Amino acid sequence: MARVSRYYDVKRDERGNRYLEVYVTGFLLTRIPLLNKGTAFTADERTLLDLDGLLPPHVATIEEQKERNYRRYRLLQTPLDKHIFLRDLQDRNEVLFYALLVDHLEEMMPIIYTPTVGDAVRLFSHIYRLPRGLTVSTDNIGRVEQVLENVPLEDVRLVVATDSSAILGIGDQGFGGMAISIGKLSLYTAAGGVAPDKTLPVELDVGTDREDLLNDPLYLGVRHKRLRGQAYLRFMDRFVEALKERYPKVILQWEDLSKNAAFTVLDRYRKQIPSFNDDIQGTGAVTLAGLLSAMRMKGEKLTDQRFVILGAGAGGVGVARAIKAGLMDAGLSEEEALARIFVLDSKGLLLKNRHMEDYKLEFAHDPKVVEGWEFSGKAPGLLETIRGARATVLLGLSGQAGAFTEPVVKAMLEFSERPVIFPLSNPTSNSEAVPEDILRWTDCKAIVATGSPFPPVECGGKTIHIGQGNNAFVFPGIGFGAVLARAREISDRMILGAAYALDEQVGEEHFEKGLVYPEIREMREVSVHVAARVIRHAVEEELAQDERVLGLDEKGLLEFVRGRFWEPKYLPYVRATQ
Repeated sequence: MARVSRYYDVKRDERGNRYLEVYVTGFLLTRIPLLNKGTAFTADERTLLDLDGLLPPHVATIEEQKERNYRRYRLLQTPLDKHIFLRDLQDRNEVLFYALLVDHLEEMMPIIYTPTVGDAVRLFSHIYRLPRGLTVSTDNIGRVEQVLENVPLEDVRLVVATDSSAILGIGDQGFGGMAISIGKLSLYTAAGGVAPDKTLPVELDVGTDREDLLNDPLYLGVRHKRLRGQAYLRFMDRFVEALKERYPKVILQWEDLSKNAAFTVLDRYRKQIPSFNDDIQGTGAVTLAGLLSAMRMKGEKLTDQRFVILGAGAGGVGVARAIKAGLMDAGLSEEEALARIFVLDSKGLLLKNRHMEDYKLEFAHDPKVVEGWEFSGKAPGLLETIRGARATVLLGLSGQAGAFTEPVVKAMLEFSERPVIFPLSNPTSNSEAVPEDILRWTDCKAIVATGSPFPPVECGGKTIHIGQGNNAFVFPGIGFGAVLARAREISDRMILGAAYALDEQVGEEHFEKGLVYPEIREMREVSVHVAARVIRHAVEEELAQDERVLGLDEKGLLEFVRGRFWEPKYLPYVRATQ
């Protein structure tokens, strides 16, 4: 059996305790972040591994190391400086990085992920320090098999890959998208239990259409326009084929592809390699979960709602698909479900009498539906759709800051005493409205959740906490569950199960605060339940290849997941004899 890495292997002693057998020693050992313990190398390890004299005399505990680094972190003034500090720590000592992150997940998640990661993406070429992950570009796609062999990890189980064409709400970011893949995988480990040596961030550099990047003398990506059409698909075909060959047990998450490419790539490869698109399916699952919790909060049924979704990109259509699946699972026919969902793009409500991209057609209404509505253009706009559809739920995935104006929000009160309003666009600057305004305009009646973190709001004499509909509540569990099941495919039912599992983690203690999502500090426990549910559905659909999960009940699945949840702790080292 191949080693975990070319630099070390994981072993167990006669009592079953894990330790690392390392194949590199001395100064070089301290330069491999997966292996470096820094001042925590024991006295015996320092002698055994040729480190004696290369480190300060004091042997520190990981608690001391965390305290030292947290103090330095707190001295930094800007979120971007804090992001850079944490990334530097990750590149020096990976276990310590995750130990610190787990302890302060609620504080640090907005720094390593949204919204701060948006700034890191924009400035990636300017703040670049050390290589992390794999870059497959138009320069090396012809030798991608050799490129993958250069990765020193021998058992990668989870890859996050982006072509950087639609990063968050800030669009084409060229090579800078690597920061998104790195950030996502940091959460897979900190919140989802996937060991860091089982993960690989990948940047698929197919060019950029941004002239400012192409003309930036410090830009680190390839300098040409984006591949499109068949050339783009040939690139992707070559990458997927080589990745499957190098890592036959891998799960692939597609990340931040442009809306057209996102649907094409997902449909093209999901049965070739177990894969999913977080922007489509993760966003859909986390939004559906929040809606289910909101229904429980106000004692109503999902099937009694009428949904208006502003934004028809990957996220918007992904949410529409998830709502449709949830409605059908609750007993509605497909026709009945679609009749309750109204999706708008930049031209207004999707209607079948106008040209649109193929992926939108599923949610386009017959023009007869809007007969009798009052609207002035070729298609109803947002306010006109809310009134015509008699909306009770309003969801924003447009990336258009301020799109939920006071008249729009107040119109929701015409059809629901407690309207559900989720401005979900990221980063914070792109949110369709701020919670404080929504609550003020609705006399504190709206149920609000957002995509990025917002502070609590004082309203009506009480403090209302704002739930964060963050995909990190579902994608780590989806990926980890698929890894543990050795799923041959990630099915729609597995994604729907993730939504249900997340909803079940929200209880009365959350509702009392105004929350329809768990708190960030609960994310690791949420991921356990999401992963267990994903495994359960993989087994039911005969997609699970790991025989150890077959026949396990709910309790057994939870124990199985918890027993394999990676914890950031130093292991003892021994020196390899060969």
